[in-house]
Amino acid sequence: MLVPVILSGGAGTRLWPVSREAFPKPLIPLADGQSLLQKTLLRALALQGVEHVLTVTNRAYFFQTRNAYAEVRTQHHSAWQADWLLEPVGRNTGPALAAAALHVREHYGDDAVLLVLPADHLIADGVQFAKAVRQAQTLAQQGYLVTFGIPPLRPETGFGYIEQGAALFDAGADVLGCQVARFVEKPDAATAASLLGQGGYLWNSGMFCMRADSLLAEFAEHAPELLAQTQQCWQASQRADLPVTLDEKTFAALPDISFDYAVMEHTDKAAVVAAEFGWNDIGSWEAMASLGQADAQGNCSDAESLIVDSRNCYLRSDERLIAAVGVDDLLVIDTPDALLVAHRDRAQDVKRVALELKRQNHPLYRLHRTVHRPWGSYTVLEKGERFKIKRIVVKPGASLSSQMHYHRNEHWIVVSGTARITCGEKIQLLLTNQSTYIEAGTRHRLENPGITELVMIEVQSGEYLGEDDIVRYEDAYGRA
Repeated sequence: MLVPVILSGGAGTRLWPVSREAFPKPLIPLADGQSLLQKTLLRALALQGVEHVLTVTNRAYFFQTRNAYAEVRTQHHSAWQADWLLEPVGRNTGPALAAAALHVREHYGDDAVLLVLPADHLIADGVQFAKAVRQAQTLAQQGYLVTFGIPPLRPETGFGYIEQGAALFDAGADVLGCQVARFVEKPDAATAASLLGQGGYLWNSGMFCMRADSLLAEFAEHAPELLAQTQQCWQASQRADLPVTLDEKTFAALPDISFDYAVMEHTDKAAVVAAEFGWNDIGSWEAMASLGQADAQGNCSDAESLIVDSRNCYLRSDERLIAAVGVDDLLVIDTPDALLVAHRDRAQDVKRVALELKRQNHPLYRLHRTVHRPWGSYTVLEKGERFKIKRIVVKPGASLSSQMHYHRNEHWIVVSGTARITCGEKIQLLLTNQSTYIEAGTRHRLENPGITELVMIEVQSGEYLGEDDIVRYEDAYGRA
């Protein structure tokens, strides 16, 4: 049995300002409207015999991820079950895969094969991907921990490398892959060029394939403390209800370590399948730029743009026009609340901007102007001293928490749809162009009883308008 395990948790700091902590890289839509996460799910569901997909993600991303999967269900009608492991905090791929192995063994048996897929990869050739998975699955059944290696296209400093060892064969003497001779950390430019010149090296894709019992046995041998702590966490977690949220206290005590460091670099059962299926990990704006069609001067634009006497630039904007005049080799990424301008050679260093914002506890590290919530989203349209204006979108059948604010008053105007509003003891229905007023200190709730989206304008006024001025009494999403 093959169980795809989708890992969806990284913030994607090198894709700031589009990727933020509360809206990470896997959720970013590409030009065709699908996110990387949705493409990963569809790729997994296209494999033969897949009936269950296990997703390991932060609990803060659960509702956005579930909504993304719901859109996929409208396109992929086969019967499949979504399983979930929700992490209370990020602890890298080592603890995530140890927990995933325990889950898969408990539900599907020791011989079930985990196919580990990061949610932020793009693969162009689904047929070749399926072929590589079949090869890796055969090796996994022989007890190998299999990774997928990508033939290098250039000297790349952003990826780790794998040196190929002895060939591995199937029963018919066909080559399935190779043993791993060694892993090479992300190299500097000179070392990357040297590895490319030597040959026999592959990029490390970060995708894996292995049996549940083999994976747990290698954890027991090479990372026994990590496995013991994860087992303790597993036993402490409430697993009767779905989704499974891992116990916060014991999971937070786990080390922050990657699966490569914890197991793969130590095991003698590591194997690699060389795979040419158009792989791209979309790890930087340079990688994102490579997806587009460049003009004769090497410029690529995902924006309304005017480009004059400029070469090798990548422009992206969701709203405003970008004009570039007499510039070369620039990345220009515009969002409603932040603008990035970087030299293309420094695409990897965008991460430094995001980490500095995080160090400053700056809100632009975490949030966009449009903030996604389990019930829908809100967009801050304008704010100033003692006022804030929001556009609120509530999904059909969804409701905000029953709540109260100490410091702000709220005026609500319905733009479209139907709103059911509880204000104190009063319940009322508001239709398009109708409005109401919520006074500070009043318990209230907003619901969408309709079958179409509810769109509202909220005008806040008061001495303090921070999002933390909220007391939740009841909440359908476990936030009370």
